Amino acid sequence: MSKHVVRWRSPSLDGREITCVRYGVVGQPLLLFPTAGGDAEEPERFHLIDAIGAFLEDLRLKVYVVDSVAGKAWLQECENLEQGAAAQHRFDAAIVREVVPHIRRDCNDPAVTLFTAGASIGAFNALTMVCRHPDLFRTAICMSGTYDMERFLKGRQTPEYASCSPVHFVPRLPEGPQLEQLRRSFVLLAHGEGEFEDPQQSWNVERALGGRRIPNRVDSWGKEWRHDWVTWRKMLPQYLGELLPPRAKA
Repeated sequence: MSKHVVRWRSPSLDGREITCVRYGVVGQPLLLFPTAGGDAEEPERFHLIDAIGAFLEDLRLKVYVVDSVAGKAWLQECENLEQGAAAQHRFDAAIVREVVPHIRRDCNDPAVTLFTAGASIGAFNALTMVCRHPDLFRTAICMSGTYDMERFLKGRQTPEYASCSPVHFVPRLPEGPQLEQLRRSFVLLAHGEGEFEDPQQSWNVERALGGRRIPNRVDSWGKEWRHDWVTWRKMLPQYLGELLPPRAKA
């Protein structure tokens, strides 16, 4: 399996180093977010890249993984919602201004739109990217998502916080280009019902999206599926098989 690692000092993150790992050589680009404060090689260590290896080998998929800088900030570095929101906005800027252009250069396509995916806080990042930037991302696969950052940090619900939280800002989006593009996107919200899962999180997102006629689907897996990599190694290949374009005929 092809693997390429790049690192740079991010201007959007005040010079903090960020790592981006690519797997595969040709195919639909997917930006995959790690869980919590995981680094860019976390999905590989937990065998998620192996689980989707068939799509890489079939040249249907290229996967890019970046460090979960915002996730680490929410869980380890920030003291309140205001600080967490500021960190999320800096991470968003790094993705849009640095990571997406890097991916497009690597794909030799300056206009390619991306899939995105993630589990737990990675699902929050995947959802946020599609909702804030539907011109760049068209499909999100969100697994066992945590979509309300107030379960980690307290503080005032400032406009800055609301603008980085899809369950807060999507219901208030005015009619216009962003909402029109979102209605051409698709968000898949999957969760288990086992230990440490919170299905209500997915349904809260469904209400926010559905109320604005944004295509989405909630898939509830059974009680045997817990908040764990075993679950996500089963989910992600199943949904990629459903959502990726078919393999080109020779």
